[in-house]
Amino acid sequence: MIGIGSDHGGYDLKLSIIRYLEEHGLEYKDFGCMSKDSCDYPIYGRAVAEAVANGTCDRGIVICTTGIGISIAANKISGIRCAMCSDTVSAKLTREHNDANVLALGGSIIGENLALGIVDTFLNTEFSGDERHNRRIKLIENK
Repeated sequence: MIGIGSDHGGYDLKLSIIRYLEEHGLEYKDFGCMSKDSCDYPIYGRAVAEAVANGTCDRGIVICTTGIGISIAANKISGIRCAMCSDTVSAKLTREHNDANVLALGGSIIGENLALGIVDTFLNTEFSGDERHNRRIKLIENK
């Protein structure tokens, strides 16, 4: 299950990503927002991150105008490693090296085709499991 959420600045891109998820037969839960009316990104970043952290969702995708604010909000939740990506290489490496479990995108920063490529890469790349990456993740989490 993929959790997805956006504010008004990421709403259109969220709809495109939902179409992608549906076309690929991937289950998702939409945590809002539900329109282009102005709203507060921390609400939706937090909701997706909490669902990933508690196991309701396997991974999450959060979108705001730049991707920055919503990634900061998501990363406030314990156990979340949210990475803002603007290219497929970053999406691949953050999964392989950081085992990122939430992807943040900037709805006004990247176009739909690139965003869908980033989503595809993020969802289809596994964590490498290398000892050095596990060690670093533990250091991030202070374990």
